[in-house]
Order: sequence, then C-alpha cells, then structure tokens
Amino acid sequence: QVQLVESGGGLVQAGGSLRLSCAASGRTFSSLTMGWFRRAPGKEREFVSTFTRSGNTYYADSVKGRFTISRDSSKNTVYLQMNSLKPEGTAVYYCAADADGRNTWYQNDYASWGQGTHVTVSS
Repeated sequence: QVQLVESGGGLVQAGGSLRLSCAASGRTFSSLTMGWFRRAPGKEREFVSTFTRSGNTYYADSVKGRFTISRDSSKNTVYLQMNSLKPEGTAVYYCAADADGRNTWYQNDYASWGQGTHVTVSS
C-alpha cells in the first residue's frame, strides 16, 4: 500500500495559480503511476492528470494548456501546477497511485488515494 499526503490547496481568485503537492511513501516511487483527480461539489470524481511510470503525461481536456503535472523522484513527490484557474476548478483534489505503473486514467486502476486537498476558485 502506498501512503499519499497532499498539500497546497487553498483559496485563489479566478485567473490565479496554485501548486499542489503529493508526497508518496511505502513503495519505490519510480515504479508508480501517479495521478490527480478532483471532485467538484455535487459531482462525481473525475480525472485531471496523470504521470505514468514510463514517463507519459495525460490531461483532461478541461485542463489542457493550463495545468502541468510533474514529479521529483528525489523527493518522492508529484506536483500539479494549476494556472489560469477557473471557478469551475473548485473541488477537492486527490492524489492517487497505481502500483502497477500502468498508462491509465481510470480511477479504478488506482488503489491508493490521499485524503484530498480543497481548492476554491472565486470569481
């Protein structure tokens, strides 16, 4: 089991930026596919971005060009840089890990989840 701890959420005005961090432990970080998901108020949790073990990155269409995922193996941490934030980006953001290292953005493929960090984008 992988333990994940997110940080970096908060309140930001529309058009602003935030960087989320997720520290992983319990498994060799380089073997993991790391993803970000979010759940907006009243909605289902949805895919945001993933950085696979093989080095591929994927983004939801709604965040392409504004969000950037990265990982630092020396710190066992994955980041989500969020720029040009919109009010519809208000959500709880979750970090997740797939220990099998797959190229996947399906939530069911991620067995380990963080507790979530709140992001509120004001208009």
